[in-house]
Amino acid sequence: MQGTVEIDETYVGGKVKGKGRKAGKDNKAPVVALVERHGRVRSFHVEQVTAKNLRPILDEHLHGWSQVMTDDATVYPFLLKKRVISHDVVCHSRREYSRHEGDKAVHTNTVEGYFSLLKRGVYGTSHHVSKHHLHRYLNEFDFRYNARKIDDGERADLAIRGTKGKPLMYS
Repeated sequence: MQGTVEIDETYVGGKVKGKGRKAGKDNKAPVVALVERHGRVRSFHVEQVTAKNLRPILDEHLHGWSQVMTDDATVYPFLLKKRVISHDVVCHSRREYSRHEGDKAVHTNTVEGYFSLLKRGVYGTSHHVSKHHLHRYLNEFDFRYNARKIDDGERADLAIRGTKGKPLMYS
């Protein structure tokens, strides 16, 4: 991924139990997404949002010339140090959701928009997604998002071409 890339995490599935900011995270599966502004998305189910789990994802998908935008989660500054051109942070904890620095807009609204589509699809259509199959749902929503700017015929062709050489087996 290149250009301006937004990175964020969310939690999918389960019922919220308890009170406070961390309520219900035990029942939910963490999902990390990288979104190029005006471009593609890649999302991943991780066991926990830790530097150990995110390092291989960022190593594989970020180029050194990327400009990265994140929220103020503590895991990102450590991981992105010396890895990208710039790392800008919006401080959600201070109720900051966007700001402008010259001609640059600093926000994570694009990745948040992807998460809203993902969650509405899961909760509204699928109703329940197990952690075991979550990566399959993420692949589907990544495909939908990445193919959002092409017409239905091209999208169908792209989906069919994506199955070439892949037997449809479930075990």
